[in-house]
Amino acid sequence: MPTSREIHLVSRPAGMPTPDNFAMVETQVGDASDGEVLVQNLYMSVDPAMRPRLTAGQELGEAMMGGALGRVVQSKNPDFAVGDLVTSRNGFREFFVSNGQGLARLAADPDLPVIAYMHAMGMTGFTAYGGILHIGQLKDGEQVFVSTAAGAVGSIAAQIAKIKGCYVVGSTGSADKAAWLKDEVGLDAVINYKEQPIRKALEEATPKGVDVYFDNVGGDHLEAALRRMNTLGRIPVCGFISGYNSGHSNVSNLSNIIYSRVMLRGFVGTDFLHLHDQFLTDMAGWLKAGKIKTQQTVLNGIENAPAAMIGLMEGRNAGKMLVKLAE
Repeated sequence: MPTSREIHLVSRPAGMPTPDNFAMVETQVGDASDGEVLVQNLYMSVDPAMRPRLTAGQELGEAMMGGALGRVVQSKNPDFAVGDLVTSRNGFREFFVSNGQGLARLAADPDLPVIAYMHAMGMTGFTAYGGILHIGQLKDGEQVFVSTAAGAVGSIAAQIAKIKGCYVVGSTGSADKAAWLKDEVGLDAVINYKEQPIRKALEEATPKGVDVYFDNVGGDHLEAALRRMNTLGRIPVCGFISGYNSGHSNVSNLSNIIYSRVMLRGFVGTDFLHLHDQFLTDMAGWLKAGKIKTQQTVLNGIENAPAAMIGLMEGRNAGKMLVKLAE
C-alpha cells in the first residue's frame, strides 16, 4: 500500500493563481484488487485549459485532474501487465488505482523518447494537428498566423503549416522564444507582442493577408487577425488565454467575420479522433526526419506542480510544461 502525494485546489484564484490556492496532501493508496491496476505516474502535463476549471469545475479539496503518463506497478486486470506504460487524466498525484476505465496502453515507438508522448506525440500534438488541418482546413501554400507560437500547441501547429509549404507568422512574448521560432523553427516572420503592438506588427508581417489564424489567445490577437483575414479565411480557436485570469477578453470587430465570410470555430482534441492513427504516423515521421522541433520545460517533483501551473500562466515556460514525478 504505497503512500502518494497529490495536489488539491483549496481555494478559487481571483485572477492569477497563487501558491495559496493549492495544497499538497499525503494519502495512502490501496493495492490493486481484482480487475484493478496500481499505476505510478512518471510525468504529468500542465496546460492552459486547466485554468478555467480552477474557477469553475474543479472541486475544492480533491486531487486535481490532468494528463499523465504512468507505469503499471501492480495488475489484477487482464488487459494490463506490470510494466505497461499508460496514459490517463489522473495527473497531480504520484500513484492511483484504476479499474482500467480511462486508461490507454501506450505502444511507444522505440525510436522516440517517451517524453514525446507528453508533447508532440500526445494530445498536445494531436490538438495542433487536427486543429490546423481538420478544423482550419489548411491548404498547401496558404498564409498562416499562429499566436503563442512558441507554446506547446502553437509550436506544433506552426511547424505543420511550414511542412505544408505555408507562409507562417508566429507571435510570442519574449526575445528568447522569438529567436527560437525564427532561427530553429524557421518561421517566416515572428512578432514579439511585448515589444511591438500586435495590430501594426501583424499588418506588416502579412502583406498577403491571413487565410488561417490558429488562435490560442483571443483578445487583441484575435482583433488584429480579424483585420487581416482573407475572404473565406478560417479561425480555429484552440484557446483564449488572454481571458483565463481576467474572466473576459474584448474583441471589437467581430463583424469582420460577416464581410470576409470567415469561419471561426472553437474545438477540442476529441472532435477529430478519427484522425488519430494518421496523426501518429505523420508525427512520428516528422519527428524522426527533424521536421518538427520541440521544447519542454520540466519541473521535478509533485511539490512543484503548483509552481508549474503558475509559471505556465505567467509565460515562463518554453514549449510544453511538464512535471516529472518518477523515473
